[in-house]
Amino acid sequence: MKRNAHRLLRRTLASAAAAAAVCGLLTALPDTGLDAQPVAASDATTTVFYYTKTKNWAAYNLHYAPDGGAWTTVPGVAMDAACTDWVKKTVPLSGAEGIQATFNNGSGVWDNNGGKNYDLGSGSITVKDGVVAHSDPCADSGDPDPSPTPTDGAHTASVYYSTATVGWTTTNLHYRPAGGSWTAVPGVGMEPACTGWVKKTVDLGAATSMKAAFNNGNGVWDNNNGGDYTIPAGLSTVKDRAVVKDAADPCAAEPADTEAPTAPSAVTAKADGVAVVLSWEPATDNRKVTRYQVTRTGGTKGDVVTDVTSTVLSESGLEENTTYTYTVKAIDAAGNTSAASAPAKATTGDKPPTAAQGAPLGTDPRKDPIYFVLTARFNDGDASNNRGGSQHVKSGNAANDDPMFRGDFKGLVNKLDYIKGLGFSAIWITPVVLNRSDYDYHGYHGYDFYKVDPRLESAGASYQDLINAAHAKGIKIYQDVVYNHSSRWGAKGLFTPTVYGVRDSQWSWYYDEKNEGFEYDGLTVEPKSGKSYYNGDLWSTAEPAGNTCLNWGKPTGSKSAEGYTIYNCQWPNPTSGMFPKEYYHTCWLGNWEGEDSRSCWLHEDLADFDTESAPVQNYLIGAYDKYIDMGVDGFRIDTAVHIPRTTWNRRFLPAIQERVTQRFGAEAAKNFLVFGEVGAFVNDKWNRGSVNHSAQFFTWKERKEYDADDAKAALEMYAYEEKLGTGNQPTSTNAFLDGNSYHTPDHSEFSGMNIIDMRMHMNFGDATNAFNNGKDSDDSTNDATYNVVYVDSHDYGPNKSSERYAGGTDAWAENMSLMWTFRGIPTLYYGSEIEFQAGKKIDCGPTCPLATTGRAYYGDHLAGNVTASEFSQVDSASGEVADTLAQPLVKHLQRLNRIRRAVPALQMGQYSTEGISGQMAYKRRYTSGSTDSFALVTVTGGASYTGIPNGTYKDAVTGDTRVVTDGKLTVEAPGKGNMRVYVLNGPGKIGTAGPYLK
Repeated sequence: MKRNAHRLLRRTLASAAAAAAVCGLLTALPDTGLDAQPVAASDATTTVFYYTKTKNWAAYNLHYAPDGGAWTTVPGVAMDAACTDWVKKTVPLSGAEGIQATFNNGSGVWDNNGGKNYDLGSGSITVKDGVVAHSDPCADSGDPDPSPTPTDGAHTASVYYSTATVGWTTTNLHYRPAGGSWTAVPGVGMEPACTGWVKKTVDLGAATSMKAAFNNGNGVWDNNNGGDYTIPAGLSTVKDRAVVKDAADPCAAEPADTEAPTAPSAVTAKADGVAVVLSWEPATDNRKVTRYQVTRTGGTKGDVVTDVTSTVLSESGLEENTTYTYTVKAIDAAGNTSAASAPAKATTGDKPPTAAQGAPLGTDPRKDPIYFVLTARFNDGDASNNRGGSQHVKSGNAANDDPMFRGDFKGLVNKLDYIKGLGFSAIWITPVVLNRSDYDYHGYHGYDFYKVDPRLESAGASYQDLINAAHAKGIKIYQDVVYNHSSRWGAKGLFTPTVYGVRDSQWSWYYDEKNEGFEYDGLTVEPKSGKSYYNGDLWSTAEPAGNTCLNWGKPTGSKSAEGYTIYNCQWPNPTSGMFPKEYYHTCWLGNWEGEDSRSCWLHEDLADFDTESAPVQNYLIGAYDKYIDMGVDGFRIDTAVHIPRTTWNRRFLPAIQERVTQRFGAEAAKNFLVFGEVGAFVNDKWNRGSVNHSAQFFTWKERKEYDADDAKAALEMYAYEEKLGTGNQPTSTNAFLDGNSYHTPDHSEFSGMNIIDMRMHMNFGDATNAFNNGKDSDDSTNDATYNVVYVDSHDYGPNKSSERYAGGTDAWAENMSLMWTFRGIPTLYYGSEIEFQAGKKIDCGPTCPLATTGRAYYGDHLAGNVTASEFSQVDSASGEVADTLAQPLVKHLQRLNRIRRAVPALQMGQYSTEGISGQMAYKRRYTSGSTDSFALVTVTGGASYTGIPNGTYKDAVTGDTRVVTDGKLTVEAPGKGNMRVYVLNGPGKIGTAGPYLK
């Protein structure tokens, strides 16, 4: 039951334990003087003040019902003008404790708090942009003022309070002059002063100071952590709980800035092929330089002017063998512009020839441990393609001189020997297609699926060059691909929206003016604005022809973070009519484990393809055929669970196999690794009991025929399999030994998609837990020896943690020892070899600098030179990369890779725990032709093996030799992170002892 506002406030202040911390300010108890008697319920009223500025209605009505009473007749009672931007109405409560209320313009336009009505108490109540507070906004505009104008000779205190920390929209000053009484709660309303500040001047009478606390009129207090503030007479400021006596007026206008910055100095221009990197020393200014203006002359395009906020400009795609001249000016916030710098010149060279198409290496993918990199964050080989994008400053990346697109293919090519030296023979790279969003460095916001993003390419270091260079070193390239969604800008060549929304005076700073002669490529600065990479083609000052979005241009009633009006169609929306059903689904996802998770949008930046539509299927198949033709070795499939299994099995997976077979033969197609991200973030075998949302489900073909229409077939399959349930799913022995014998796996029902081992990933907070959970799902997976296994990634740590794994070096070593010897393909997220960014939040979007996250730039640790002629063997290293390669987990990885590469059973073998005691102990065997590899493994703990073949076993870690004559072998515990690998007729010790393998 709703309490009277006085009683609610009394209850709140009476319980210190219930007081909340708001923005770091504790709401402990002020001395509020609440011994005053409350107003009698029968006499109580509510004066409702309603903020008008964001509505601009011609009339304002209050439609209300006292608690327990009847509603007024629609449209309610007319409200009266109160003061600037406010109307009011006083309502007698007649014994009620408050009212339910809505507002309207008398002509059918309502504000009913998003359908929930407003719940208002008694006293003076304000409603501003959906926020309810207790205050009188007109206290200084003609209404009685509880703090009268000071009389001559009286002491006054002028208080400026900073709202930047607390974020309140309404602020009250509750005070008591020394020796006097407290004002009635919540005090007197403070007036807006300037951005981030409110103020109030009060009469102290004979006193020379006062006690004070501040509140938002709705029960949230800043009372100096329970001590109240002491405010002296005169002008004071209160900010972050600090009182400054005799302070300068924080809102006083600064003198006009007429002083120009100094000219930038030491301007240098360096050409690399058809790219130029320009740099200079910062200019100085009496206040602050806000940007630089670079003028380029030369070539056939004439003068080009570009604005940048850093002291580096990189350009690519320039004309061959052409001299360019650059000058730089500095500009401050007032627009004062420096003189031009001394010119700098650079002459471009030849553009390297286009690389010939490659071919996949075509070997069994289980042989190849995978190193996973976010290309744009790994290593910067070409500064000319670095781009910060629209969030460069807001994210904090500009302050770190760390553009989101920093690493590139050239940087990856330059460090292939580093990856080979670690022992990895496959690299999983993030999506390469041209992306388009405000923060798209990761690659998952695809826009042109047929074009490689030029922010990753350089002259002589195209995507094809990377593939060819990796293959030359025996390293495979697995390309991350997205079939489920495009960017919110649509998919070029399939469908792009005609318009998003209004580009009015509020939004012109954010949305570029349309430029018919310019096309977005992610790299080129749009010349009309001179500052961005262009988004003008999706916004308009007037509704364009062909618009399909419903209610285009009408205010939604909401505000942006900047306080600007948001209009219908301002942002992408699947239900707005903006995206046609022929190409996109038109619903928001509601249930992550329901059917709609496969047919609705996940996020506004992920426009959900209708993958059951033939035009969409043809578009995606054609796009990914291009990359198959380039010779990539496999696909990692993003968001695989959000596309029906029937669509994978009918369309996309057969198309991959057919294209690889057509271009490179059946054996290459068999070994083209496809592994899907089926996001089942649970610790059970079947994802909350749903087979359709479990990872292993996607490794199987369909068991019956469904409707010829793909959309109908998806629903039929979903219902059929869900009804059959978990107990009636297919099973497999493909991962398991038959006793001690390897048997030929049966892949006749294999769908063509392998999976990321989400269950092991979820449980890698503890290696033993990961081992036990992982093997529990293997009988329902078509062939778990192909599972891609990792501890953490660019999305999550174990147990769906949002931080990079921080279990410590010993635990990392243990996890690696398990991954490199148990079934599946071991995979490492870049930098984990030195515990890079351990414990850091993996992704916070543009709300914090990338340098503070798990996606930080790694290239600083790779500076210098490294060569590696063999896997796991570094021939030479100098600079910072030498220190990186000396780290203990690096040494551990190198030896693990050497051992795994030498023992086929650890790569492709089936496994069993039959007849074995020990926490992480198993036997593995692989037999093919003349190869028969049998190994006994124990990680960290001791183990006993019974019923094993007799013969001579040699430990690959220590070289210890055991001759077994009774089918038994016992191994003592090697210690945390260490292991023993006894190989029947094995080679003995492989590599040298290290920090863990010894």
